[in-house]
Amino acid sequence: MNASPRRIVCLSAEAADWLYRLGAWDCVVGITAFFVPLPGAAPKPRVSGFSSANLDQITRLKPDLVITFSDVQAAISAELICRGVNVLATNQRTLAETEAALVLLARAVGRESESEPLLEEFRERLAPVTSAGIRPRVYFEEWNAPLITGIAWVGELFERAGGADVFATLRNTHAASGRVVTTDEVRRADPEIIFASWCGKPVAVDSIVSRPGWSTISAVRNRRIYELPSPDVLQPGFRLVYGYERIKQLLEQSACVAALSH
Repeated sequence: MNASPRRIVCLSAEAADWLYRLGAWDCVVGITAFFVPLPGAAPKPRVSGFSSANLDQITRLKPDLVITFSDVQAAISAELICRGVNVLATNQRTLAETEAALVLLARAVGRESESEPLLEEFRERLAPVTSAGIRPRVYFEEWNAPLITGIAWVGELFERAGGADVFATLRNTHAASGRVVTTDEVRRADPEIIFASWCGKPVAVDSIVSRPGWSTISAVRNRRIYELPSPDVLQPGFRLVYGYERIKQLLEQSACVAALSH
């Protein structure tokens, strides 16, 4: 008898992405609105945002498993459990925890063998760069009002790519409120490169440049401000490999420009 779930709702985009890659898309009956479908993925009902969900619609889908992510979805998870729904909640914050979550999800849906080559690819594509050069100071902005700097896995991506996270001491704080920084703190940190990804809304580079006092920041002065796609850096799953490759490319590009200007 196959005990693997056959009707799965993914309230986190990284879980939906991973199940598609594992070949379990036929088992998915509902997804979050934040999931960006991969080519060839059949459309599924969108039943949630990130911090909100249509609980009645989810229960009408009769899922035998709902996958949620993070403390932001804790209340949703609790309500679904009270309604008698099986919930698997992950709360990964680091790259190591992200890999462990991918392993867990593959096991939960009975796709362990299918996951092995993908996990190997995940590790290989996230390998740290080998560089003896000076690491450029990097500031990552996850939100602009208030300013929120990056969570742990994002800072780890920058460090693996050869950068130095200027707010590394804050990134292990689980709640976003613990990663709020002031404009003066960013100015004093004087990042040489600014990356931004505003949780799914477009980054307004001009508004970053025009912030009071920021004209003295190296990244602003040299126009080294780059937007990163949210699905590739803010969703802790397989797609982080794409974000990492983009970060490496931009850091290398910036290093070349800096070398030519000296």
